[in-house]
Amino acid sequence: MNHNGMIEYVRERRTGVVSTLGPGGEPQSAYLTLAVTDRGEFVFDAKPDSRKVANLRRDGRIAIVVGGDDGTTLQCEGVADIPADDEFERCKAAYLRAFPEFADSLAGGNVVVLRVALHWARYGDFRAGAPEPREIRLPSSP
Repeated sequence: MNHNGMIEYVRERRTGVVSTLGPGGEPQSAYLTLAVTDRGEFVFDAKPDSRKVANLRRDGRIAIVVGGDDGTTLQCEGVADIPADDEFERCKAAYLRAFPEFADSLAGGNVVVLRVALHWARYGDFRAGAPEPREIRLPSSP
């Protein structure tokens, strides 16, 4: 799988497990809707007072797993932030293309948009006899 294949994989599945680090370094995970920008950044929303937002404000490191039910997985690691200004609008647009039903939540300020810049990703295909995990070459961050 290449970078474009990764983007399509996430767009087809639309959900994943997001893991952040709690205040004591303990893992905290949530199953969420996920969008992806054309650049390959993951985008999701969360309530401003949620554990994941507090965790990511303190420590932006994040892990995400997409897939699994069909015998394939995408495992990713990166750094999350809350984009502002033009970057917020770009990420919000990507999220709303995937999930137009959440437009009212975003417009009302009930949620924040988070963006994840990946630094590592691996696709695994476990449908055949032997597993075939493959690292995905990611473009350099701007």
